[in-house]
Amino acid sequence: MRGAVNITGRLIGVATMVLTGMVMSQCKVTYSFSGVNLSPAVETYSVAYFPNRAPIVQAQLSQLFTEALMDKIESNTSLSLANSGGDVSFSGEITGYETRPTAITGQEQAARTRLTITVRVRYTNLLEPELDYDTSFSRFEDYDASQNLSDVEGELIDLIVENLIEDIFNRAFVSW
Repeated sequence: MRGAVNITGRLIGVATMVLTGMVMSQCKVTYSFSGVNLSPAVETYSVAYFPNRAPIVQAQLSQLFTEALMDKIESNTSLSLANSGGDVSFSGEITGYETRPTAITGQEQAARTRLTITVRVRYTNLLEPELDYDTSFSRFEDYDASQNLSDVEGELIDLIVENLIEDIFNRAFVSW
């Protein structure tokens, strides 16, 4: 008799697991190890060229920024690039590129200088328009004021663009 109870208990347990699996398979769940949260219906993305409309124009910044955004999406999602009209799309412009002193020494001289880049981004999600945004993102890096900007500019731009892209990507694709 005891063996029959044990088998019945196991059958109920297995039936519960199967039923739970069937119910859960009807739910829409999306997840990934990268933290990307996209509807499975989203298949393509497009990135328009980001022109530099800042008062000070750095020649390579538009190309560098646009390519970095495309690279980030390509390497962290399974979306395919569309020339235009992707299921999700990014457009905008670089609106700020400036340097200013940040730390003043006792002699009224700047000890540090800050390079700031600001980008306006319009994100459109055709399948989930409630996720659309039109936002400015700004990031900066400081450098020693005794250095010429031209000596550190490339490295600073790379760091700032990397952080901007991370912010933009997270706002569009990561829901924590």
